[in-house]
Amino acid sequence: MTTNAHAGHHTHAGHADTATQPAGHQDNHAAHGIDTNDHAAHQHHGKHTAPEQAASTGEHANHGDAHAGHAAGAPGGLLVTQDGYTLDLETTIAEPGGIDFRFRILGPDGTAVTEFDPIHDRELHLIVARRELTGFWHVHPVREANGTWAIRLDLPEAGAYRVFTDIAPRALGRTITLGADLAIAGHYAPQPVPSVARATEVDGYEVTVDGELRAEGDLLTLTVRKNGEPVTDLQPYLAAFGHLVILRAGDLAYVHVHPNGEPGDGITPSGPEITFHTAVPGPGTYRLFLDFKHNDIVRTSAFTLTTTPQQAPDHGNHH
Repeated sequence: MTTNAHAGHHTHAGHADTATQPAGHQDNHAAHGIDTNDHAAHQHHGKHTAPEQAASTGEHANHGDAHAGHAAGAPGGLLVTQDGYTLDLETTIAEPGGIDFRFRILGPDGTAVTEFDPIHDRELHLIVARRELTGFWHVHPVREANGTWAIRLDLPEAGAYRVFTDIAPRALGRTITLGADLAIAGHYAPQPVPSVARATEVDGYEVTVDGELRAEGDLLTLTVRKNGEPVTDLQPYLAAFGHLVILRAGDLAYVHVHPNGEPGDGITPSGPEITFHTAVPGPGTYRLFLDFKHNDIVRTSAFTLTTTPQQAPDHGNHH
């Protein structure tokens, strides 16, 4: 399938949580079994749940929040500075291969921020994506005492990359997503965005998606199967059964969505279906990246979808 050609980008050591894993953590992600079903960090999500999401998802709406909707105005991830906070990369140009990637989040006073509210068990989620949307890494750096974040990234191919940080600075009181460019030097062979597809395969798992991408919001249901059989024992990963990042081709407008419901709530099944309420910034082609955990390994499946226009109301034939 179209996405299979890039499968290596989606099941990589980038998922290693360096806050808890040794530097030599292997690509199979087996050590991700340490991620626990701890929901204490979720209580802030209600602060930035859009009203239309709350109406459609009921009492679990706080876990279906789209991070791009944290603030009115531009979609998430398009700005290096927002609301006085700046993503300050120590390195913006690097060679292919292993990179000791370091950065700071600067506050309104120009100093490094060290106090954050957790978002799904972590103070910061770092997303790295190729601009053609053919490579994707969701990782969790370590914050040093002086406010510098550090992680070892493995970006094997030259090209243009975008770095996103999901953060909730305590002084701000809500979540924002900052974005900045990262260039990997070398011969650069641009690739097209993978073709639209509603099914993809990764490591023997088939994932399908039902529903439409709409600017006004709609439900997407992703279903996980292995060898044709539904997977009904998905494991919590960062306190959810799935994490969905959506990026728009062209400008890389960013949406990070958590599923409706949560592990252990007595209502939400552990697969095979994971349902998200999504609202994208507007028309376009989007690349969707789903992180899910099974048999102690985190995998990422990827899809390309286009938006569906809002249906005009049918008022009948008035002639």
